[in-house]
Amino acid sequence: MRLILASASARRLDLLARIGVEVAAVDPAEIDESPLKAERPVDYARRIAAAKAAAVAPRHAGAVVLAADTVVAAGRRILPKADNAGEVAACLKLLAGRRHRVLSAVTVVDADGVARHRLSTTIVTFAPLSAATIQAYADSGEGIGKAGGYAVQGQAEAFVRFLAGSHSGVVGLPLFETRALLITAGIPLG
Repeated sequence: MRLILASASARRLDLLARIGVEVAAVDPAEIDESPLKAERPVDYARRIAAAKAAAVAPRHAGAVVLAADTVVAAGRRILPKADNAGEVAACLKLLAGRRHRVLSAVTVVDADGVARHRLSTTIVTFAPLSAATIQAYADSGEGIGKAGGYAVQGQAEAFVRFLAGSHSGVVGLPLFETRALLITAGIPLG
């Protein structure tokens, strides 16, 4: 059974490889990822993962399509995928010394076109961060393009005082939920 990854994320490819999943093709979805007015972070994550899968599945009849979306939420606020060092710094200022949620939604469309969904919620608490630490991290460039402006698998792991949930979900693909969906869709896993 062919598996198509509806994402250009190298992190997601690496995470899938950890559980022995080979991807036949990478076909990123080109969709509008703007949040809807008053949309809750959990609804946003689910909607975007489902929309990515729905956009890519018709191009790969008979294959299994995997799509995901990871959202960093501070309360009801959806933090952006930081486009530059200034946005990284703004996100870290908001998250420093606080608890936040990382929501990772996964949608798998099986070879028959049936879509199944799972959501992973992880609670992360950052230690208080000095202005110098925030600026140094922002200047490193590591948080650019990352939800919430940080990469937990990199230098930002040192900021995490507490994590309850899926570490791989914070990286970008919750492996427990993903594995269950892929097995249900007919992808053989040990």
